[in-house]
Amino acid sequence: MSIAIVYSRAQLGVKSPLVTIEVHLSNGLPSLSIVGLPEAAVKESKDRVRSAIINSRYEFPLKRITINLAPADLPKQGGRYDLPIALGILAASGQIPKDDILNYEYVGELALTGELRSVPGALPFTIAAKNAGRPVILPSENAEEAALIQDAQVYPARHMLEVCAHLEKQTLLSQYENTHVTRSLETSSDLSEVKGQQHAKRALEIAAAGGHNLLFIGPPGTGKTMLASRLPSILPDMSEAESIETASVASITQNLSSHNWKKRPFRSPHHTSSAVALVGGGSHPKPGEISLSHNGVLFLDELPEFDRKVLEVLREPLETGQINISRAAHQVEFPARFQMIAAMNPCPCGYLGDENGRCRCSPDQVSRYKAKISGPLLDRIDLQIEVLNLKNSDLLDDKPSGESSAEVKQRVEMAREQQLLRQEKANHLLSSKEISKHCSLDEKDKSLLQVAIEKLGLSARSVSRIRKVARTIADLEGSEQILTSHLTEAISYRRLDRNHS
Repeated sequence: MSIAIVYSRAQLGVKSPLVTIEVHLSNGLPSLSIVGLPEAAVKESKDRVRSAIINSRYEFPLKRITINLAPADLPKQGGRYDLPIALGILAASGQIPKDDILNYEYVGELALTGELRSVPGALPFTIAAKNAGRPVILPSENAEEAALIQDAQVYPARHMLEVCAHLEKQTLLSQYENTHVTRSLETSSDLSEVKGQQHAKRALEIAAAGGHNLLFIGPPGTGKTMLASRLPSILPDMSEAESIETASVASITQNLSSHNWKKRPFRSPHHTSSAVALVGGGSHPKPGEISLSHNGVLFLDELPEFDRKVLEVLREPLETGQINISRAAHQVEFPARFQMIAAMNPCPCGYLGDENGRCRCSPDQVSRYKAKISGPLLDRIDLQIEVLNLKNSDLLDDKPSGESSAEVKQRVEMAREQQLLRQEKANHLLSSKEISKHCSLDEKDKSLLQVAIEKLGLSARSVSRIRKVARTIADLEGSEQILTSHLTEAISYRRLDRNHS
């Protein structure tokens, strides 16, 4: 009887336990069994491992082989365990040395020929290995992704034979050198390309500075989508910690490349998307659009066209910045600290208030259209901006309109720096207690806000959002105190509250 323990700390999610693989050989009828809640793809690794070992010119032991995946109560999925299982069998049967096998972490799917294929989740796997102070052996296709983690020891291999030769000290694997150069984060989309719409650009700047949610309301063709797509170009650069968090989620879904490293994500799901597609889930939970937008922007175009039940699932993540998905077997938590930007028409046909009188929608139709968005969801949208049709003179002007993204971004970063120095977080994350401390108003402004509450029928949450937005406007102007002009501008951004009053 012999046992080989191979550490394969393959993470199933951004925050989930690590997996250790134990291989046990004993006398008895030749068989190979895998225990530890393996799903179908893991069970099928028996055939892949057997073929890979034989085709690599090693002997597959004619003994009773038991593979234990620990912890036993965590469901295992995917082909990432193939390589460590194969190495464990070879070590347990004495075909490769046992001494060095425990010095590395392994992950990789095996082809029948023994070639290594890429696996999802290489980035969080590498993070776990680095935190444990251990080098990583993985497929060559995952090397660039894994090497994004600074100071990680990454050894790529194309075939199982290369890994065995390394462990036998015949031909050593070369450590992957991180030649990745941080690319320019400038995008081809610039805010100056949006003609006119200075009021909407101002709201976009405020949203970027304080991390506030934003809703554009206007007829078709006024530039709502174009404005929203420019938001990432004026957001502050991501920190190293934010980059790793965002990249880890993308790695799990195999959406990560060095080209989008440190770039804030911009996701724009179609309005036919389901609740599961938006927040994540499935029998084996995977991140949804809100998690893929972590530390970035989630843009919901044609907001009322989304199913109301789908929109309602956004309410909790907008407050907490995370999503907990519960299944009978286990729970998974994914990060979801995203900034929501939405766009909608003022009525079903889109032309309510048009100068040419093109709108034929009845008041009841308009009310039903707007009622598709619930009050609690609207409460969580800090800025609600009307985007009107451009004048013909503005439309035909080919010159750049207004400031560039770089100029606006400079002001945004200065305002965000003020917030971090004052409260160590962006304004949209302020708690009730912190609002009282950092968003204080004098008696005159309190009276002004009281009038707005009565006339607009504002909820307690809406009042808190107004004070946060006023604080951001003050930060953009470098003011330590919230002034009356800051508060009145913040109140003016509650358009739908005004319509519903």
